[in-house]
Amino acid sequence: MENLYSHNIRDILKVELHRHLDCSVRWSTLIELAPQVGIPLAKTSQGQKDQFLITSPMKDLGAVLGKFLNAQKVLASEEILTRIAFEACEDAYNDGIRLLELRYAPTFISEGHKNLTFEKIHKSLRKGIDQAKKIYPMAVGLICIVQRIKSYEIAEEVVDFAIDHKDSFIALDLADNEEGFDPKAFAPLFQKAKKAGLHITVHSGEAPQPKSAQWVKDSIEILGAERIGHGVQIIRNADILNFVRDRRIPLEVCPISNYLTQTFKTYEEHPIRQLINAGALVTINSDDPGVFATTLSDDYEVLHRVHKFTLQDFKRCNQIAFDASFIAEAEKNRFMSEFFG
Repeated sequence: MENLYSHNIRDILKVELHRHLDCSVRWSTLIELAPQVGIPLAKTSQGQKDQFLITSPMKDLGAVLGKFLNAQKVLASEEILTRIAFEACEDAYNDGIRLLELRYAPTFISEGHKNLTFEKIHKSLRKGIDQAKKIYPMAVGLICIVQRIKSYEIAEEVVDFAIDHKDSFIALDLADNEEGFDPKAFAPLFQKAKKAGLHITVHSGEAPQPKSAQWVKDSIEILGAERIGHGVQIIRNADILNFVRDRRIPLEVCPISNYLTQTFKTYEEHPIRQLINAGALVTINSDDPGVFATTLSDDYEVLHRVHKFTLQDFKRCNQIAFDASFIAEAEKNRFMSEFFG
């Protein structure tokens, strides 16, 4: 196995399909802005990290999602949203990413800040992305998230907003804890979005629950998912793993995230190699780099060190991600020669 040092890993040209924009706030920006929006900071550096960051395994996915609410409070104005969108793109570019799909939940941001309408949020984030693209040669797409823990009426409002802005959203996503929120209930909304021309990706098969694999199948068959966010629990069900493989549904796998949320207890237990060996289409993603204090290159480093990924392994995953990206073909093709020339 060739020895890939961290600076080589950072230089690898990358595609990222699964990164939450609202949980990608740069640490220095978070510390700067928190007092300005009325969040008292802990006295010590470690105390501040404990306030906002997840750097060691949490009890479960629910505990992790609760921690995200601290970062939510910082997303307090249109100016802040523009800044964090710009910095998220800048940080991604500096980490070797040239095709980037960012996703956010309008309800997650607006819930903490009633003055921020869906329209203001979207316009502010797009402004930051557009500013970044003028400086950094990269393709960026936005995905709209429906929070499955909200009411059906709120989900409908979000879906209608996404459809009304399908010129600037590339896809619709369903996210948050699956336990107790069967994906089938959202079928009419996702079918409506797909009919309107939006692509579909769904968070599913993340938490170690008995029904996780079945939820993945339901998300594909009933919601029309073209990709699955995480999906790693299909390793526990050979029939559904074969179903996902045969349907050629790419998995948006997030190794460090899966460890921190205790999807799997150790990096060694993570089934990414087994999934690849079984023929599943695997992509590598960072999920929530702001809250986890990571970069996508950190995920690559873990895979290189623990699962012996080679440069060819990374190239194969990036080719899958490039092909699976919902970004328009013309936009992707601008980077074709850079990746594969």
